[in-house]
Amino acid sequence: MKLNKKQFAIGKYKSNVEKTLRDFDKQNLIKRIWDKDPTVWKKEPEYDALIKNRLGWLSLPVTMKVNCDEINSFVDEVKSEGFSYAVVMGMGGSSMCPEVCAETFGVKSGYLKLFILDSTGVNMISDIEDSIDIDKTLFIVSSKSGGTIEVDSFMRYFFKKVSDIKGADAGKHFVAITDPETQLESHAKENNFRKVFVNPADIGGRYSALSFFGLVPAALTGVDIKKLLSNAEDMMDECMNIKSGKNPGALIGVIAGELAKAGKDKLTFILPYEVQAFGYWVEQLIAESTGKEGKGILPVEGEGIGKPNSYSKDRVFVYFGLGKEDKHEKKIIGDFMKKKFPVISINMKDVYDIGGQFYLWEFATAIMGVVLGINPFDEPNVKESKDNTGNVLNYFETNKKLPDELPQAVKDDLKIYLDENLYKKKLPEKNKTKKWDAENYLEFFFNQKKKGDYVALMAYIQKNEPVEKQLLKIRELIRSKMETATTLGYGPRFLHSTGQLHKGGPDNGMFIQITSDDTKDLEIPGKPYSFSVLKHAQAIGDYESLIKHKRRVLKVNIGSDLEKGLKELYKIIKKSI
Repeated sequence: MKLNKKQFAIGKYKSNVEKTLRDFDKQNLIKRIWDKDPTVWKKEPEYDALIKNRLGWLSLPVTMKVNCDEINSFVDEVKSEGFSYAVVMGMGGSSMCPEVCAETFGVKSGYLKLFILDSTGVNMISDIEDSIDIDKTLFIVSSKSGGTIEVDSFMRYFFKKVSDIKGADAGKHFVAITDPETQLESHAKENNFRKVFVNPADIGGRYSALSFFGLVPAALTGVDIKKLLSNAEDMMDECMNIKSGKNPGALIGVIAGELAKAGKDKLTFILPYEVQAFGYWVEQLIAESTGKEGKGILPVEGEGIGKPNSYSKDRVFVYFGLGKEDKHEKKIIGDFMKKKFPVISINMKDVYDIGGQFYLWEFATAIMGVVLGINPFDEPNVKESKDNTGNVLNYFETNKKLPDELPQAVKDDLKIYLDENLYKKKLPEKNKTKKWDAENYLEFFFNQKKKGDYVALMAYIQKNEPVEKQLLKIRELIRSKMETATTLGYGPRFLHSTGQLHKGGPDNGMFIQITSDDTKDLEIPGKPYSFSVLKHAQAIGDYESLIKHKRRVLKVNIGSDLEKGLKELYKIIKKSI
Protein backbone atom coordinates (compact mmCIF):
# COMPACT_ATOMS: atom_id res chain seq x y z
CA MET A 1 0.00 0.00 0.00
CA LYS A 2 1.56 3.27 -1.09
CA LEU A 3 0.53 6.36 0.85
CA ASN A 4 0.28 9.82 -0.58
CA LYS A 5 -0.54 13.23 0.87
CA LYS A 6 -4.11 13.07 -0.43
CA GLN A 7 -4.79 10.26 2.02
CA PHE A 8 -4.27 12.52 5.03
CA ALA A 9 -6.43 15.58 5.60
CA ILE A 10 -5.23 16.87 8.98
CA GLY A 11 -5.40 20.64 8.50
CA LYS A 12 -3.72 22.77 11.15
CA TYR A 13 -2.27 19.74 12.92
CA LYS A 14 0.13 19.06 10.05
CA SER A 15 2.99 21.01 11.65
CA ASN A 16 2.73 19.04 14.92
CA VAL A 17 2.79 15.77 13.01
CA GLU A 18 5.76 16.81 10.89
CA LYS A 19 7.70 17.92 13.98
CA THR A 20 7.13 14.55 15.67
CA LEU A 21 8.20 12.71 12.51
CA ARG A 22 11.42 14.77 12.41
CA ASP A 23 12.03 14.01 16.10
CA PHE A 24 11.55 10.31 15.38
CA ASP A 25 14.18 10.47 12.65
CA LYS A 26 16.62 12.29 14.96
CA GLN A 27 16.09 9.55 17.55
CA ASN A 28 16.54 6.84 14.90
CA LEU A 29 13.26 5.52 16.29
CA ILE A 30 12.13 3.16 13.53
CA LYS A 31 15.46 1.33 13.48
CA ARG A 32 15.32 1.06 17.28
CA ILE A 33 11.87 -0.53 17.03
CA TRP A 34 13.24 -3.13 14.62
CA ASP A 35 16.19 -3.66 16.97
CA LYS A 36 13.55 -4.37 19.65
CA ASP A 37 14.77 -1.58 21.89
CA PRO A 38 12.27 -1.29 24.82
CA THR A 39 13.38 2.28 25.60
CA VAL A 40 11.44 3.39 22.52
CA TRP A 41 8.40 3.19 24.82
CA LYS A 42 9.67 3.20 28.40
CA LYS A 43 13.13 4.03 29.72
CA GLU A 44 12.66 2.49 33.18
CA PRO A 45 14.48 -0.89 33.48
CA GLU A 46 11.45 -2.64 34.99
CA TYR A 47 9.76 -2.46 31.56
CA ASP A 48 12.64 -4.02 29.62
CA ALA A 49 11.76 -7.70 29.85
CA LEU A 50 8.00 -7.18 29.37
CA ILE A 51 8.37 -5.08 26.22
CA LYS A 52 11.12 -7.25 24.70
CA ASN A 53 8.85 -10.25 25.16
CA ARG A 54 6.01 -8.58 23.22
CA LEU A 55 7.70 -7.66 19.94
CA GLY A 56 7.63 -10.97 18.07
CA TRP A 57 4.76 -9.73 15.89
CA LEU A 58 7.17 -7.48 13.99
CA SER A 59 8.46 -10.33 11.81
CA LEU A 60 5.43 -12.67 11.79
CA PRO A 61 4.66 -12.26 8.05
CA VAL A 62 8.05 -13.88 7.35
CA THR A 63 8.49 -16.24 10.29
CA MET A 64 5.00 -17.77 9.99
CA LYS A 65 5.46 -18.64 6.31
CA VAL A 66 7.46 -21.73 7.27
CA ASN A 67 4.40 -23.01 9.16
CA CYS A 68 1.92 -22.67 6.29
CA ASP A 69 2.52 -26.16 4.88
CA GLU A 70 2.04 -27.67 8.34
CA ILE A 71 -1.23 -25.78 8.81
CA ASN A 72 -2.52 -26.66 5.34
CA SER A 73 -1.63 -30.35 5.78
CA PHE A 74 -3.55 -30.31 9.05
CA VAL A 75 -6.57 -28.79 7.28
CA ASP A 76 -6.41 -31.48 4.55
CA GLU A 77 -6.29 -34.15 7.25
CA VAL A 78 -9.41 -33.00 9.12
CA LYS A 79 -11.29 -32.46 5.87
CA SER A 80 -10.46 -35.99 4.72
CA GLU A 81 -11.79 -37.36 8.01
CA GLY A 82 -15.18 -35.77 7.44
CA PHE A 83 -15.07 -32.76 9.75
CA SER A 84 -17.59 -30.15 8.58
CA TYR A 85 -17.61 -27.63 11.45
CA ALA A 86 -15.03 -25.84 13.59
CA VAL A 87 -15.62 -23.90 16.79
CA VAL A 88 -12.99 -21.42 17.98
CA MET A 89 -13.21 -21.14 21.75
CA GLY A 90 -11.25 -18.03 22.70
CA MET A 91 -11.42 -14.50 24.04
CA GLY A 92 -10.01 -11.20 22.81
CA GLY A 93 -6.91 -11.59 20.67
CA SER A 94 -7.39 -15.33 20.21
CA SER A 95 -10.88 -14.98 18.71
CA MET A 96 -11.06 -11.58 17.01
CA CYS A 97 -8.96 -12.36 13.92
CA PRO A 98 -10.77 -15.67 13.23
CA GLU A 99 -14.06 -13.78 13.44
CA VAL A 100 -12.83 -11.13 11.00
CA CYS A 101 -11.64 -13.77 8.52
CA ALA A 102 -14.85 -15.81 8.81
CA GLU A 103 -17.04 -12.77 8.12
CA THR A 104 -14.76 -11.34 5.42
CA PHE A 105 -13.91 -14.44 3.40
CA GLY A 106 -16.83 -16.74 4.21
CA VAL A 107 -16.38 -20.50 3.77
CA LYS A 108 -14.82 -21.92 0.64
CA SER A 109 -16.59 -24.97 -0.80
CA GLY A 110 -15.38 -28.19 0.85
CA TYR A 111 -13.94 -26.44 3.92
CA LEU A 112 -15.23 -26.17 7.50
CA LYS A 113 -17.98 -23.83 8.64
CA LEU A 114 -16.51 -21.75 11.45
CA PHE A 115 -18.22 -20.60 14.64
CA ILE A 116 -16.68 -18.24 17.19
CA LEU A 117 -17.51 -18.85 20.85
CA ASP A 118 -16.33 -15.88 22.91
CA SER A 119 -19.27 -15.36 25.26
CA THR A 120 -20.31 -17.04 28.48
CA GLY A 121 -23.93 -16.24 27.56
CA VAL A 122 -25.99 -19.42 27.81
CA ASN A 123 -27.99 -18.73 24.65
CA MET A 124 -24.89 -18.24 22.50
CA ILE A 125 -23.42 -21.53 23.70
CA SER A 126 -26.73 -23.32 23.09
CA ASP A 127 -27.15 -21.73 19.64
CA ILE A 128 -23.71 -22.94 18.54
CA GLU A 129 -24.36 -26.40 19.95
CA ASP A 130 -27.66 -26.55 18.04
CA SER A 131 -25.95 -25.42 14.81
CA ILE A 132 -23.28 -28.13 14.68
CA ASP A 133 -23.05 -31.89 14.45
CA ILE A 134 -20.70 -32.67 17.34
CA ASP A 135 -19.60 -35.86 15.62
CA LYS A 136 -18.25 -33.72 12.72
CA THR A 137 -16.93 -30.76 14.71
CA LEU A 138 -13.37 -29.70 15.48
CA PHE A 139 -13.00 -27.60 18.65
CA ILE A 140 -10.11 -25.12 18.71
CA VAL A 141 -9.15 -24.15 22.25
CA SER A 142 -7.29 -20.84 21.91
CA SER A 143 -5.61 -19.13 24.85
CA LYS A 144 -2.21 -17.44 25.04
CA SER A 145 -2.00 -17.84 28.81
CA GLY A 146 -3.63 -21.26 28.73
CA GLY A 147 -5.73 -20.42 31.78
CA THR A 148 -8.41 -17.97 30.60
CA ILE A 149 -11.52 -18.74 32.66
CA GLU A 150 -13.97 -18.44 29.78
CA VAL A 151 -11.92 -20.64 27.45
CA ASP A 152 -11.40 -23.24 30.15
CA SER A 153 -15.16 -23.29 30.76
CA PHE A 154 -15.97 -23.72 27.06
CA MET A 155 -13.45 -26.54 26.81
CA ARG A 156 -14.85 -28.34 29.85
CA TYR A 157 -18.39 -28.11 28.53
CA PHE A 158 -17.74 -29.38 25.02
CA PHE A 159 -15.12 -31.95 26.00
CA LYS A 160 -17.75 -33.65 28.13
CA LYS A 161 -20.26 -33.46 25.26
CA VAL A 162 -17.78 -35.12 22.90
CA SER A 163 -16.66 -37.64 25.52
CA ASP A 164 -20.26 -38.75 25.98
CA ILE A 165 -20.30 -39.67 22.28
CA LYS A 166 -16.68 -40.63 21.54
CA GLY A 167 -15.40 -41.83 24.88
CA ALA A 168 -11.60 -42.10 24.93
CA ASP A 169 -11.38 -40.74 21.36
CA ALA A 170 -12.78 -37.35 22.38
CA GLY A 171 -9.35 -35.70 22.09
CA LYS A 172 -9.33 -36.25 18.32
CA HIS A 173 -11.98 -33.51 18.10
CA PHE A 174 -9.83 -30.95 19.92
CA VAL A 175 -6.91 -28.71 18.96
CA ALA A 176 -5.07 -26.31 21.26
CA ILE A 177 -3.37 -23.05 20.31
CA THR A 178 -1.35 -21.64 23.18
CA ASP A 179 2.06 -20.42 24.36
CA PRO A 180 4.83 -22.85 25.32
CA GLU A 181 4.54 -24.73 28.63
CA THR A 182 1.07 -23.53 29.58
CA GLN A 183 -1.54 -25.41 31.58
CA LEU A 184 -3.52 -25.79 28.34
CA GLU A 185 -0.58 -27.41 26.55
CA SER A 186 -0.24 -29.94 29.36
CA HIS A 187 -3.98 -30.60 29.42
CA ALA A 188 -4.04 -31.10 25.65
CA LYS A 189 -1.26 -33.69 25.80
CA GLU A 190 -2.85 -35.52 28.74
CA ASN A 191 -6.18 -35.73 26.91
CA ASN A 192 -4.70 -36.70 23.54
CA PHE A 193 -5.77 -33.61 21.62
CA ARG A 194 -5.41 -34.08 17.88
CA LYS A 195 -2.78 -31.33 17.70
CA VAL A 196 -1.18 -28.56 19.74
CA PHE A 197 -0.01 -25.46 17.89
CA VAL A 198 2.57 -23.81 20.14
CA ASN A 199 2.64 -20.10 19.35
CA PRO A 200 5.76 -17.93 19.71
CA ALA A 201 5.78 -16.69 23.31
CA ASP A 202 6.88 -13.15 22.46
CA ILE A 203 3.55 -11.99 21.00
CA GLY A 204 0.71 -10.32 22.92
CA GLY A 205 -2.78 -11.66 22.23
CA ARG A 206 -4.05 -8.62 20.35
CA TYR A 207 -0.92 -8.60 18.14
CA SER A 208 -1.33 -12.28 17.24
CA ALA A 209 -3.57 -12.06 14.15
CA LEU A 210 -0.84 -13.34 11.82
CA SER A 211 0.25 -16.15 14.14
CA PHE A 212 -1.28 -19.60 14.68
CA PHE A 213 -4.18 -17.94 16.51
CA GLY A 214 -5.40 -16.30 13.31
CA LEU A 215 -3.97 -18.53 10.60
CA VAL A 216 -5.22 -21.95 11.74
CA PRO A 217 -8.94 -21.01 11.87
CA ALA A 218 -8.60 -19.01 8.64
CA ALA A 219 -7.07 -21.97 6.81
CA LEU A 220 -9.89 -24.25 8.00
CA THR A 221 -12.39 -22.05 6.15
CA GLY A 222 -10.33 -22.04 2.94
CA VAL A 223 -8.45 -18.75 3.25
CA ASP A 224 -5.19 -18.76 1.29
CA ILE A 225 -2.95 -18.07 4.28
CA LYS A 226 0.20 -17.81 2.16
CA LYS A 227 -1.41 -15.03 0.16
CA LEU A 228 -2.59 -13.35 3.38
CA LEU A 229 0.95 -13.43 4.78
CA SER A 230 2.47 -12.21 1.51
CA ASN A 231 0.18 -9.21 1.63
CA ALA A 232 1.23 -8.60 5.24
CA GLU A 233 4.89 -8.98 4.26
CA ASP A 234 4.53 -6.24 1.65
CA MET A 235 3.21 -3.96 4.40
CA MET A 236 5.98 -5.09 6.76
CA ASP A 237 8.57 -4.05 4.16
CA GLU A 238 7.00 -0.58 3.98
CA CYS A 239 7.00 -0.34 7.79
CA MET A 240 10.73 -1.08 7.83
CA ASN A 241 11.43 2.28 6.19
CA ILE A 242 13.53 4.17 8.71
CA LYS A 243 12.30 7.51 7.32
CA SER A 244 9.21 8.07 9.47
CA GLY A 245 7.48 10.28 6.93
CA LYS A 246 7.60 7.47 4.35
CA ASN A 247 6.64 4.71 6.75
CA PRO A 248 2.84 4.11 6.65
CA GLY A 249 2.65 2.66 10.16
CA ALA A 250 4.64 5.54 11.62
CA LEU A 251 2.59 8.11 9.71
CA ILE A 252 -0.78 6.83 10.87
CA GLY A 253 0.46 6.26 14.41
CA VAL A 254 1.88 9.77 14.73
CA ILE A 255 -1.23 11.36 13.22
CA ALA A 256 -3.57 9.46 15.56
CA GLY A 257 -1.34 10.12 18.58
CA GLU A 258 -0.82 13.83 17.95
CA LEU A 259 -4.50 14.43 17.20
CA ALA A 260 -5.45 12.58 20.40
CA LYS A 261 -3.13 14.85 22.39
CA ALA A 262 -4.95 17.79 20.81
CA GLY A 263 -8.32 16.47 22.05
CA LYS A 264 -9.31 14.61 18.88
CA ASP A 265 -9.16 11.17 20.44
CA LYS A 266 -12.23 9.47 18.85
CA LEU A 267 -10.73 7.48 15.95
CA THR A 268 -13.88 6.68 13.96
CA PHE A 269 -13.74 3.88 11.37
CA ILE A 270 -15.92 3.93 8.26
CA LEU A 271 -15.64 0.50 6.67
CA PRO A 272 -17.26 -1.01 3.56
CA TYR A 273 -19.65 -3.90 4.15
CA GLU A 274 -17.16 -6.47 2.82
CA VAL A 275 -14.59 -5.78 5.56
CA GLN A 276 -16.86 -4.37 8.26
CA ALA A 277 -15.74 -7.06 10.71
CA PHE A 278 -12.23 -5.56 10.67
CA GLY A 279 -13.66 -2.95 13.03
CA TYR A 280 -14.02 -5.51 15.86
CA TRP A 281 -10.34 -6.37 15.64
CA VAL A 282 -8.90 -2.88 15.29
CA GLU A 283 -11.12 -1.66 18.14
CA GLN A 284 -9.59 -4.19 20.52
CA LEU A 285 -6.06 -3.51 19.30
CA ILE A 286 -6.18 0.26 19.81
CA ALA A 287 -8.34 0.42 22.94
CA GLU A 288 -6.47 -2.24 24.90
CA SER A 289 -3.06 -0.95 23.78
CA THR A 290 -3.53 2.78 24.40
CA GLY A 291 -6.01 2.92 27.30
CA LYS A 292 -3.77 3.27 30.35
CA GLU A 293 -2.07 5.79 32.62
CA GLY A 294 -5.13 8.03 32.19
CA LYS A 295 -4.48 8.29 28.46
CA GLY A 296 -6.04 6.62 25.47
CA ILE A 297 -7.47 6.72 21.97
CA LEU A 298 -11.08 5.58 21.57
CA PRO A 299 -11.64 3.51 18.42
CA VAL A 300 -15.23 3.86 17.23
CA GLU A 301 -16.55 1.16 14.91
CA GLY A 302 -20.01 0.11 13.79
CA GLU A 303 -21.54 3.54 14.34
CA GLY A 304 -24.03 4.79 11.74
CA ILE A 305 -22.82 7.66 9.56
CA GLY A 306 -24.50 10.99 10.29
CA LYS A 307 -24.21 14.45 8.80
CA PRO A 308 -21.01 16.34 9.68
CA ASN A 309 -22.83 18.92 11.81
CA SER A 310 -24.11 16.14 14.12
CA TYR A 311 -20.59 15.31 15.34
CA SER A 312 -18.53 16.99 18.02
CA LYS A 313 -15.06 18.16 17.09
CA ASP A 314 -13.22 15.37 18.90
CA ARG A 315 -13.47 13.02 15.90
CA VAL A 316 -10.89 11.73 13.45
CA PHE A 317 -12.37 9.68 10.60
CA VAL A 318 -10.63 6.68 9.07
CA TYR A 319 -12.22 5.80 5.74
CA PHE A 320 -11.59 2.46 4.05
CA GLY A 321 -12.21 2.18 0.34
CA LEU A 322 -12.35 -1.23 -1.34
CA GLY A 323 -11.83 -1.67 -5.08
CA LYS A 324 -13.81 0.76 -7.22
CA GLU A 325 -14.46 4.12 -5.60
CA ASP A 326 -17.95 4.60 -4.14
CA LYS A 327 -19.21 8.04 -5.20
CA HIS A 328 -21.69 8.31 -2.33
CA GLU A 329 -19.05 7.49 0.28
CA LYS A 330 -16.57 9.83 -1.41
CA LYS A 331 -19.12 12.64 -1.04
CA ILE A 332 -19.59 11.87 2.66
CA ILE A 333 -15.84 11.99 3.26
CA GLY A 334 -15.62 15.21 1.24
CA ASP A 335 -18.30 16.73 3.47
CA PHE A 336 -16.30 15.81 6.58
CA MET A 337 -13.20 17.43 5.12
CA LYS A 338 -15.13 20.61 4.29
CA LYS A 339 -16.12 20.81 7.96
CA LYS A 340 -12.42 20.53 8.91
CA PHE A 341 -12.66 17.02 10.39
CA PRO A 342 -9.31 15.19 10.09
CA VAL A 343 -9.60 12.25 7.69
CA ILE A 344 -7.29 9.30 7.01
CA SER A 345 -8.11 7.39 3.81
CA ILE A 346 -7.09 3.77 3.27
CA ASN A 347 -7.38 2.17 -0.17
CA MET A 348 -7.69 -1.63 -0.40
CA LYS A 349 -7.47 -3.50 -3.72
CA ASP A 350 -9.34 -6.57 -2.51
CA VAL A 351 -10.23 -8.43 0.69
CA TYR A 352 -6.78 -10.08 0.90
CA ASP A 353 -5.41 -6.62 1.60
CA ILE A 354 -6.74 -7.23 5.09
CA GLY A 355 -3.48 -9.11 5.78
CA GLY A 356 -1.60 -5.87 5.25
CA GLN A 357 -4.13 -3.97 7.34
CA PHE A 358 -3.58 -6.28 10.29
CA TYR A 359 0.11 -5.45 10.12
CA LEU A 360 -0.31 -1.74 9.38
CA TRP A 361 -2.51 -1.11 12.39
CA GLU A 362 -0.32 -3.17 14.72
CA PHE A 363 2.66 -1.03 13.76
CA ALA A 364 0.61 2.18 13.91
CA THR A 365 -0.72 1.29 17.36
CA ALA A 366 2.79 0.66 18.64
CA ILE A 367 3.68 4.15 17.38
CA MET A 368 0.59 5.65 19.07
CA GLY A 369 2.07 4.30 22.31
CA VAL A 370 5.33 6.18 21.65
CA VAL A 371 3.49 9.46 21.01
CA LEU A 372 1.31 9.07 24.12
CA GLY A 373 4.23 7.98 26.28
CA ILE A 374 2.65 4.67 27.38
CA ASN A 375 3.50 0.99 27.07
CA PRO A 376 1.16 -0.38 24.37
CA PHE A 377 1.97 -4.01 25.18
CA ASP A 378 0.48 -4.48 28.66
CA GLU A 379 -3.12 -4.60 29.90
CA PRO A 380 -3.12 -4.04 33.69
CA ASN A 381 -6.84 -3.38 34.12
CA VAL A 382 -7.85 -6.54 32.26
CA LYS A 383 -6.33 -8.55 35.10
CA GLU A 384 -8.19 -6.36 37.58
CA SER A 385 -11.54 -7.34 36.06
CA LYS A 386 -10.52 -11.02 36.10
CA ASP A 387 -9.66 -10.71 39.81
CA ASN A 388 -13.02 -9.05 40.52
CA THR A 389 -14.82 -11.89 38.76
CA GLY A 390 -12.85 -14.38 40.85
CA ASN A 391 -13.91 -12.62 44.05
CA VAL A 392 -17.58 -12.74 43.05
CA LEU A 393 -17.31 -16.44 42.19
CA ASN A 394 -15.68 -17.11 45.58
CA TYR A 395 -18.62 -15.34 47.22
CA PHE A 396 -21.01 -17.52 45.24
CA GLU A 397 -19.19 -20.70 46.23
CA THR A 398 -19.37 -19.75 49.92
CA ASN A 399 -22.92 -18.35 49.99
CA LYS A 400 -24.53 -20.37 47.17
CA LYS A 401 -25.80 -17.15 45.63
CA LEU A 402 -24.50 -14.01 43.94
CA PRO A 403 -24.19 -10.76 45.95
CA ASP A 404 -27.52 -8.97 46.44
CA GLU A 405 -28.09 -5.90 44.28
CA LEU A 406 -30.92 -3.50 45.11
CA PRO A 407 -32.24 -1.34 42.24
CA GLN A 408 -32.77 2.39 42.73
CA ALA A 409 -35.83 2.35 40.46
CA VAL A 410 -38.07 -0.18 38.74
CA LYS A 411 -40.24 0.38 35.66
CA ASP A 412 -42.13 -2.60 34.28
CA ASP A 413 -39.38 -5.17 33.54
CA LEU A 414 -36.54 -2.63 33.85
CA LYS A 415 -34.42 -2.23 36.96
CA ILE A 416 -32.09 0.77 37.29
CA TYR A 417 -28.94 0.61 39.40
CA LEU A 418 -26.83 3.65 40.19
CA ASP A 419 -24.25 3.94 42.95
CA GLU A 420 -25.37 7.11 44.72
CA ASN A 421 -22.12 7.33 46.69
CA LEU A 422 -20.31 7.84 43.42
CA TYR A 423 -22.53 10.81 42.62
CA LYS A 424 -23.32 12.08 46.14
CA LYS A 425 -21.90 15.52 45.45
CA LYS A 426 -23.96 15.87 42.29
CA LEU A 427 -27.28 14.21 43.12
CA PRO A 428 -29.92 16.91 43.62
CA GLU A 429 -32.16 16.75 46.69
CA LYS A 430 -34.92 14.30 45.86
CA ASN A 431 -38.51 15.42 46.19
CA LYS A 432 -39.66 13.95 49.51
CA THR A 433 -43.20 13.51 48.28
CA LYS A 434 -42.29 11.79 45.03
CA LYS A 435 -39.86 8.92 44.62
CA TRP A 436 -37.42 9.18 41.72
CA ASP A 437 -38.35 6.91 38.82
CA ALA A 438 -36.24 5.27 36.11
CA GLU A 439 -36.49 8.30 33.85
CA ASN A 440 -35.22 10.62 36.63
CA TYR A 441 -32.13 8.47 37.14
CA LEU A 442 -31.37 8.25 33.42
CA GLU A 443 -31.89 11.99 33.01
CA PHE A 444 -29.53 12.63 35.92
CA PHE A 445 -26.97 10.26 34.44
CA PHE A 446 -26.98 11.86 30.98
CA ASN A 447 -26.76 15.32 32.55
CA GLN A 448 -23.28 14.36 33.78
CA LYS A 449 -21.98 14.61 30.20
CA LYS A 450 -19.09 16.97 29.62
CA LYS A 451 -17.13 18.03 26.56
CA GLY A 452 -15.08 15.24 25.01
CA ASP A 453 -17.09 12.39 26.54
CA TYR A 454 -18.23 9.18 24.89
CA VAL A 455 -21.03 6.78 25.83
CA ALA A 456 -20.28 3.04 26.00
CA LEU A 457 -23.08 0.48 25.87
CA MET A 458 -21.85 -2.67 27.62
CA ALA A 459 -24.35 -5.40 26.78
CA TYR A 460 -24.14 -8.58 28.86
CA ILE A 461 -26.88 -10.08 26.73
CA GLN A 462 -27.10 -12.40 23.76
CA LYS A 463 -25.94 -10.97 20.44
CA ASN A 464 -28.43 -11.69 17.67
CA GLU A 465 -30.05 -9.74 14.85
CA PRO A 466 -33.09 -8.34 16.75
CA VAL A 467 -30.94 -7.40 19.76
CA GLU A 468 -28.29 -5.81 17.54
CA LYS A 469 -30.98 -3.80 15.75
CA GLN A 470 -32.37 -2.40 19.00
CA LEU A 471 -28.96 -1.61 20.47
CA LEU A 472 -27.88 0.20 17.30
CA LYS A 473 -31.10 2.22 17.50
CA ILE A 474 -30.26 3.22 21.08
CA ARG A 475 -26.70 3.98 20.03
CA GLU A 476 -27.82 6.20 17.15
CA LEU A 477 -30.26 8.04 19.43
CA ILE A 478 -27.49 8.87 21.91
CA ARG A 479 -25.01 9.80 19.16
CA SER A 480 -27.37 12.19 17.40
CA LYS A 481 -29.08 13.76 20.44
CA MET A 482 -25.96 14.17 22.56
CA GLU A 483 -23.49 14.68 19.68
CA THR A 484 -21.11 12.27 21.36
CA ALA A 485 -19.17 9.23 20.23
CA THR A 486 -20.70 5.87 21.11
CA THR A 487 -19.38 2.33 21.39
CA LEU A 488 -21.13 -1.00 21.72
CA GLY A 489 -19.51 -4.01 23.34
CA TYR A 490 -20.91 -7.40 24.24
CA GLY A 491 -19.92 -8.84 27.60
CA PRO A 492 -17.78 -10.50 28.59
CA ARG A 493 -15.82 -10.34 25.32
CA PHE A 494 -15.18 -6.59 25.57
CA LEU A 495 -13.46 -7.11 28.96
CA HIS A 496 -10.52 -8.41 26.88
CA SER A 497 -10.79 -5.39 24.60
CA THR A 498 -12.23 -1.94 25.33
CA GLY A 499 -12.50 -2.85 29.02
CA GLN A 500 -8.86 -1.78 29.44
CA LEU A 501 -9.60 1.69 28.06
CA HIS A 502 -12.74 2.01 30.21
CA LYS A 503 -10.76 1.71 33.43
CA GLY A 504 -7.21 2.68 32.49
CA GLY A 505 -7.91 5.47 30.00
CA PRO A 506 -9.02 9.05 30.62
CA ASP A 507 -12.18 9.76 32.61
CA ASN A 508 -14.22 10.68 29.54
CA GLY A 509 -16.47 7.64 29.36
CA MET A 510 -20.09 7.29 30.42
CA PHE A 511 -20.98 3.64 30.84
CA ILE A 512 -24.36 1.94 30.54
CA GLN A 513 -24.19 -1.71 31.56
CA ILE A 514 -27.11 -3.76 30.24
CA THR A 515 -27.90 -7.12 31.81
CA SER A 516 -30.80 -9.57 31.54
CA ASP A 517 -32.36 -12.48 33.39
CA ASP A 518 -31.46 -15.89 31.98
CA THR A 519 -34.35 -18.25 31.32
CA LYS A 520 -32.09 -21.30 31.12
CA ASP A 521 -28.65 -22.35 32.27
CA LEU A 522 -25.80 -24.74 31.50
CA GLU A 523 -23.49 -26.41 33.99
CA ILE A 524 -19.70 -26.18 33.69
CA PRO A 525 -18.26 -29.65 34.36
CA GLY A 526 -15.96 -29.70 37.37
CA LYS A 527 -16.93 -26.21 38.56
CA PRO A 528 -19.28 -25.13 41.36
CA TYR A 529 -20.83 -22.43 39.19
CA SER A 530 -22.77 -22.44 35.92
CA PHE A 531 -22.36 -20.34 32.76
CA SER A 532 -25.17 -18.01 33.88
CA VAL A 533 -23.46 -17.45 37.24
CA LEU A 534 -20.11 -16.86 35.50
CA LYS A 535 -21.59 -14.27 33.13
CA HIS A 536 -23.34 -12.41 35.96
CA ALA A 537 -20.18 -12.55 38.08
CA GLN A 538 -18.26 -10.94 35.21
CA ALA A 539 -20.89 -8.19 34.90
CA ILE A 540 -20.81 -7.53 38.65
CA GLY A 541 -17.02 -7.50 38.66
CA ASP A 542 -16.92 -5.08 35.73
CA TYR A 543 -19.48 -2.77 37.37
CA GLU A 544 -17.53 -2.76 40.65
CA SER A 545 -14.29 -2.03 38.82
CA LEU A 546 -15.79 1.00 37.08
CA ILE A 547 -17.10 2.28 40.41
CA LYS A 548 -13.68 1.76 41.99
CA HIS A 549 -12.17 3.95 39.26
CA LYS A 550 -14.92 6.54 39.90
CA ARG A 551 -16.29 6.20 36.39
CA ARG A 552 -19.80 7.41 35.61
CA VAL A 553 -21.72 4.17 35.28
CA LEU A 554 -25.39 3.18 35.28
CA LYS A 555 -26.67 -0.39 35.22
CA VAL A 556 -29.95 -1.53 33.65
CA ASN A 557 -31.46 -5.00 33.92
CA ILE A 558 -33.95 -5.42 31.08
CA GLY A 559 -35.61 -8.62 32.29
CA SER A 560 -35.86 -11.86 30.34
CA ASP A 561 -37.54 -10.59 27.14
CA LEU A 562 -34.58 -8.89 25.45
CA GLU A 563 -36.41 -7.20 22.59
CA LYS A 564 -39.18 -5.89 24.83
CA GLY A 565 -36.70 -4.68 27.44
CA LEU A 566 -34.51 -2.88 24.89
CA LYS A 567 -37.53 -1.18 23.32
CA GLU A 568 -38.57 0.06 26.75
CA LEU A 569 -35.03 1.26 27.46
CA TYR A 570 -35.01 3.15 24.15
CA LYS A 571 -38.24 4.96 25.10
CA ILE A 572 -36.91 5.98 28.51
CA ILE A 573 -33.60 7.18 27.09
CA LYS A 574 -35.44 9.18 24.43
CA LYS A 575 -37.42 10.97 27.16
CA SER A 576 -34.32 11.45 29.29
CA ILE A 577 -32.11 13.18 26.73
